[in-house]
Amino acid sequence: MKSTFQKIMAITLLFAFIALTKVLAQNQPVVKTNKGYIRGEFENGTAVFKGVPYAAPPVGAARYLPPAEHVAWKDTLQTQKFGPIATQPDRRQVLGTEDCLSLNIYTPKTDNKKRAVLVWVHGGSMTAGAGKGEDGHAFADNDDIVTVTINYRLGALGFLYLGDLDNRYAQSGNNGLLDCVMALKWIKQNIALFGGDANRVTIMGESAGAKLISAVLVSPKSKGLFQQYIAESGSVQCIRDTLTAKNERLKILKQLGLGKNDARKLLLLPADSIIKAQAIVCAGIGGNSFFGPVYDGVTITGDAYKYVADKDIPHIKALIGTNKYEAALFINGDEKLKHPDTVILRALFGDDYPMVYKTFKEELNTNTPYDAAVKVITQYMYQMHSYRFAKALSQNEIPVWVYRFDYDNGKKYGANHGAELQYVWNDPKLKAAEAERQQLAAAMHRTWVSFIKNGNPNSAALPAWPRYKNETRQIMTFDKVNKVITVKEVFDDKSFPSQVFMLKGKNSD
Repeated sequence: MKSTFQKIMAITLLFAFIALTKVLAQNQPVVKTNKGYIRGEFENGTAVFKGVPYAAPPVGAARYLPPAEHVAWKDTLQTQKFGPIATQPDRRQVLGTEDCLSLNIYTPKTDNKKRAVLVWVHGGSMTAGAGKGEDGHAFADNDDIVTVTINYRLGALGFLYLGDLDNRYAQSGNNGLLDCVMALKWIKQNIALFGGDANRVTIMGESAGAKLISAVLVSPKSKGLFQQYIAESGSVQCIRDTLTAKNERLKILKQLGLGKNDARKLLLLPADSIIKAQAIVCAGIGGNSFFGPVYDGVTITGDAYKYVADKDIPHIKALIGTNKYEAALFINGDEKLKHPDTVILRALFGDDYPMVYKTFKEELNTNTPYDAAVKVITQYMYQMHSYRFAKALSQNEIPVWVYRFDYDNGKKYGANHGAELQYVWNDPKLKAAEAERQQLAAAMHRTWVSFIKNGNPNSAALPAWPRYKNETRQIMTFDKVNKVITVKEVFDDKSFPSQVFMLKGKNSD
C-alpha cells in the first residue's frame, strides 16, 4: 500500500510533468498552414518542421496516379521527426514506404520578412535518397534563407510509364516530377507563413536531382512556381521517349514473372515486390540511367530544347555546372568500366552506345583506357548535356552562369561526381580540414547564397563572373584558385540525342 505521502508526491509529479509539457509546447514554433496547424521545434535557433505532408498518400488505388491534395487535419500535427522515405532498394532489403510525400522546412524565423527560399531536390539515380540527405541548416542558420527539402516517389513507383494502358495513368511516368510540382505548389501557398517569399524561390538539385528539376523546368505545369534554378551535374538528358519507357516497363514485368499484358497487376502487387524486381533489373552501372521522366504529351508536352527556345516561357535565372571528371566516381567502383566494352556501354547508354564507343576507341590513340573512359563517359553522360542546355537557355536571353568544379584535393580525378556538394553546403566537417578546403567551401557557399538571394552569383568571394554566351563560352572554375576561363571548344557529338538512355525495342530484353 502506498502511503499518503507517496500518493501526494505522485500527483505532484504528474502535474509538474503536465506543466512542463505545456511550457515546452509554448516554446516550440507553431504555424497554421492551409491544411491545419503544425508544431515544429527549434534547432540552433532555427525553426524546423519535419515530415510536413504536402500531398495525400499515393497508396492503394492512388498508386501510379498524380499526387492529390492532402485533406485538412483538426489537431495540431507534430512535425519534429522526418517523414518516411520513399520506397527504395537497399542491398537485399527494401526501405521506406509509399506514404512518403512530405517536406522539411528550416526557417530563421516564422515572421513576414519575405526571405529567399531554397528548395532542394535530392539525387540518387531517381531510385534512392531522401530530402533529409542534406542539412537545411546550412543555408538557414547563417544565411537567412528559408530552406525546404522534399521527398518524391522513386523508381518503378515514381517513373514507370502506364499511359498507353489506361488514360488515368497517362502521367504515371512522371509521378516523381509531379510530386515536385505539388511540393512547389504547397510552398507557393504556404511559405509566407514561414517567413519566405513565394516570388523568390530557387529550385536546386544535384545529379538525378538536377536532372529532375530540369524536367520540372520544361514542364508547363511548373509555370510560376519558381524563379531560379541551380543544376549541379544534370540536365534534361534524363527525359525518355515513350517507346523506351515501355521497354523499361517490360523488363520490370519480366522480372516479376508477368507478361507484357499484365501491367495492371502492378496496381495490386506489394510495393516491396515491385522494388525488389526493380533492384535486379537495375543492378550494376546501368541502373544509373534506367529511370527518369517521360515525354508523355501531358506533363512534358514536347522536346525540352524547343520548349526553352519559346519566347513565352518563364524567364528564370540559371546556375548550371558539372565536375571536371564526373565519371571517375563510377569507374573507380567498377573494374569493367576502366576499359569498357560494348556490353558495358550499352548498359549505360542503351541503344545510344555505338556513338560513345566510337569516341572511346578514338581516345585510345592518345589516352590509356582508364583515362579515355573517364573523359568520354563524363562528356556523354553529363558535360555535353549541361552545355547544350546552358546554350539553349542563353540563346533565349535567359541569364545563365556556368561553372566547372576542378578541385581534386590532391587526388587523381578527385573532382568527380558529387565532389562539390560538401563545399556548396559548407559541410561542418570541413572545419577540421586544411585551410585550402575551408577557403573553397567559404567561396562556393557564398556564391550559391548570392545567387539564391540576389539572382546573381557574383560576390566579393570571386573574380567577376560573366553570364554564359555560346559565342564567348566563359565559365567559372572552382579550384585552388577560382578563376574565369574561356572554354576553347565545348564537346558536342551532334549525332548523339538529348536522351542519354534509349531502348528502341530491338534487343531490349
